[in-house]
Amino acid sequence: MNAQPIQAIAIGASAGAVQALLRILPALPADFPLPVLIVVHVPPDRSNALVALFQSKCPLPVREAEDKEPIAAGTIYFAPSDYHLLVEADRSLALSWDEPVNHSRPAIDVLLQSAADAYGPALAGIVLTGANHDGAAGLAAVADAGGFAIAQEPAEAQVATMPAAALAACPSASAMTLDDMIFYLLTLATT
Repeated sequence: MNAQPIQAIAIGASAGAVQALLRILPALPADFPLPVLIVVHVPPDRSNALVALFQSKCPLPVREAEDKEPIAAGTIYFAPSDYHLLVEADRSLALSWDEPVNHSRPAIDVLLQSAADAYGPALAGIVLTGANHDGAAGLAAVADAGGFAIAQEPAEAQVATMPAAALAACPSASAMTLDDMIFYLLTLATT
């Protein structure tokens, strides 16, 4: 655990994402002080229904990220369909239509790497269930920047490939169950 207080959470998920996030996000109380930035692999031709789904279930405000938007505390941001979500050095959001990474746009690696650059040791990065290797390099970047790297316990994940790849790429990462993650995140709210 790093000594610097965490100032932001970045989460990536793919296959099985909705079920995993439905466990985590509604557990965050209305006074949770940190922004939560999320990339879920959504097909580009499909509108992103995640915001509406989670708005009805979460005490925190849930929104789709907008380009050049300053990151607000206590807000959950989802990457829009077919755009990479990045964190700028001034800790605002940026959207990019650059090439897909790991066959994905938005890509988890893009979010985690840019957030690690912006927040350094003040970032907690989380890789959840999924069927490819997106997020592995990003989680390693979080750890390299001094942040706290977490991957879902592969045995618990609906699809273990992505968290297993993240743990392989980032041996210092903590493997946690969803319940462990919720407990960890709630401790951040009180520090």
